[in-house]
Amino acid sequence: MSRIENQFTVQFWGVRGSIPSPGPRTVRYGGNTPCISMQVGSKRLIFDAGTGLHVLGQSLLSQMPLEGHIFFTHSHWDHIQGFPFFTPAFIKGNKFNIYGAIAPDGSTIEQRLNDQMLHPNFPVPLQVMQANLNFYNIQPGKPIHIDDITLETAHLNHPGEAIGYRVNWRGGAVVYITDTEHFPDKLDENILRLSQDADIMIYDSTYTDEEYYSPSFPKIGWGHSTWQEAVKMAKAANVKTLVIYHHDPTHNDEFLDRIGQEALEKFSGAIMAREGLVLQVPVTVPLSESV
Repeated sequence: MSRIENQFTVQFWGVRGSIPSPGPRTVRYGGNTPCISMQVGSKRLIFDAGTGLHVLGQSLLSQMPLEGHIFFTHSHWDHIQGFPFFTPAFIKGNKFNIYGAIAPDGSTIEQRLNDQMLHPNFPVPLQVMQANLNFYNIQPGKPIHIDDITLETAHLNHPGEAIGYRVNWRGGAVVYITDTEHFPDKLDENILRLSQDADIMIYDSTYTDEEYYSPSFPKIGWGHSTWQEAVKMAKAANVKTLVIYHHDPTHNDEFLDRIGQEALEKFSGAIMAREGLVLQVPVTVPLSESV
């Protein structure tokens, strides 16, 4: 077993929420919408398909043929808009297994991705993609098994519904919680349970408390949380590293610098998500594979 196949890594390709926000004011943290990848042993897992997926796809072209598993939290624009521009999906010989929950209107993730690429929205249909695409409907609350990797899932508090994921492998755990709104008087039990003792918790921290509760322009009911609530959850769940994620498109680099400093003062394991960030997850290597 190679050293690489014993590794569990997380890489960030898009960390911005709602709408892409490129430009000189967002250079250091990035302007692409949500997409992260995990290399879990020999398996490639991808979460969400915002515009960051296009950047990931370009980086993978030198590694073909490719096989991967793509998991969707939900299908709001900022989480699917990179899918039609995922170059590896257009290349024969590649294979992608695609997972998502059935939406409240009964549509599957395959139907929603297909509709996104129909005229007049896009020039070519999904069927032009030559890779082998396999679609799976998942039920939040039920685990998903990919060889020795176990993914746990849970409902999030978001308009139109969304799901969170926990990836478990060889004693390491990463939680991906994006597009969720905290409750005013208690911690979300679904997230608390999903995140308990995780090595890394990636959490929707779109707003500050001041923005969320603003008297003139509150964000209550918009489906997103704050970095202060992220810190509360990280402490309650005993996570080691909190990644503040899904940055608001109006938050420039200097604003995010300040959030990062304030969050670090509240929780020593807090870091800011930025494009290109790579995190290693500690795992236990079986004795039979350690030589």
